[in-house]
Amino acid sequence: MIEGATGRWEIVIGLEVHAQLKTRTKIFCDCKTDYGDDPNSNICPVCLGHPGVLPVLNENVVRMAVMAGLALHCSIEPRCVFSRKQYFYPDLPKGYQISQFDLPICARGWLDIHTEGEARRIPIERAHLEEDAGKNVHDDFRGVSQVDFNRTGVPLLEIVSGPDLTSPEEAMDYLRELRNTLRYIGVCDGNLEEGSFRCDANISLKPKGAKELGTRVEIKNLNSFRNVGRALTYEIRRQARVLEQGGEVSMHTALFDADQGTTSPMRSKEDSSDYRYFPDPDLLPVVLQPEYVENLRQSLPETPEIVRARFTDEYGLRPYDVGVLTDDRDLALFYEATVKTGADPTTTSNWIQSELLGRLANDKISIGQAPVPAESLGRLLAHLGSGKITGKMAKEIFANMWTSGADPDAEVERIGGVVDDDDEIRALCQVILKRHASEADEFRGGKTKVLGFLMGKVMQESRGKANPKKASAILREELNRPAPS
Repeated sequence: MIEGATGRWEIVIGLEVHAQLKTRTKIFCDCKTDYGDDPNSNICPVCLGHPGVLPVLNENVVRMAVMAGLALHCSIEPRCVFSRKQYFYPDLPKGYQISQFDLPICARGWLDIHTEGEARRIPIERAHLEEDAGKNVHDDFRGVSQVDFNRTGVPLLEIVSGPDLTSPEEAMDYLRELRNTLRYIGVCDGNLEEGSFRCDANISLKPKGAKELGTRVEIKNLNSFRNVGRALTYEIRRQARVLEQGGEVSMHTALFDADQGTTSPMRSKEDSSDYRYFPDPDLLPVVLQPEYVENLRQSLPETPEIVRARFTDEYGLRPYDVGVLTDDRDLALFYEATVKTGADPTTTSNWIQSELLGRLANDKISIGQAPVPAESLGRLLAHLGSGKITGKMAKEIFANMWTSGADPDAEVERIGGVVDDDDEIRALCQVILKRHASEADEFRGGKTKVLGFLMGKVMQESRGKANPKKASAILREELNRPAPS
């Protein structure tokens, strides 16, 4: 239960996610969708809505929307219609937005999530196509506002969940899984900082056991998972205070102030009738043939849920390890490419989570920028698995591979392999026991904890090359011999 909200209320959350589809050009024209270009450099008469121009639908937008719908277990509608959504705002040059209203391209899907170890299936009511608006740029120093229309006409897929999320934690887990799914199938890059994955959150409270939903507040344009959680937590507490003091929650649209951690009203909430939707006369209905949809279904890349099941069944990984390795598609691909070289699946998992992810975090780079390719890591782990090198040697070699691009085979050849000869290891152990006679006597007297110290000295003396299993066994043999008089 959220502190500051009593147990009298049930939390009802629904999310509207705007995912930018990963096309090179806009939804109804040939302007580029590149992020970060000079303001108003990717615009034309079509996306600016000049008189007499006609929009032409980008087929790649339809293809990606169908792929997303299939990945989200939606019904792909055989016929969908574009409508004009009327509202007036400086960043909307046409005075309307082309969207889909009563006939969306995808409907009635679901997404499975796990929160605090519990699985839940969250319904998805619909996913519809629309064009993005421009961006208002406010210069407080100069006291002026300008509009950058580069985003105008960028293709969006709006994915609307049912009002079935019951906590900020569930909402964040849903968003993470949704983003991961879209990234896995390659239809959205999910970059929150660039605005290609944005969320509006609808939140209301109702008395426990009540069937009728409470009055909802919509929080607009949340651009991080953390801010979704913070905004919902604040709004839940605020609504609970209002209701418990005998007041009524007003239906409105709110903005979240990330610095203050508070929401504030922006405008009264519109209903669909306020937008005066009607079919766009310049765009024909989109009719999807069953063969087209089925071909996309057959070629659809694996979703995170499929990859997780495969990593569990084929590689025998623990649930925690599966979760870490599949949290990012590129990381999952790297893991699988390493295993396919012949590396042990569990050893590979451990190495990626400890050595690889540690270095990525330290260097602040992504898996795609890792200087050690999967094939090279696989060869290194093959040497480790064969017993040719020790774990300590493998880490030293990996460090050289990371910093200088060293070849693992050449490095193993250069430093030499594991010391595996019994006589050589026995001689090492005898040197250490002679050098640390007092610790050896302590072990013989029953203080077995010093074995770790002595074993460390043996490995140090061999510069990490002694076969650890053999060294441990021979060291015990030597310790169990009578002490030299």
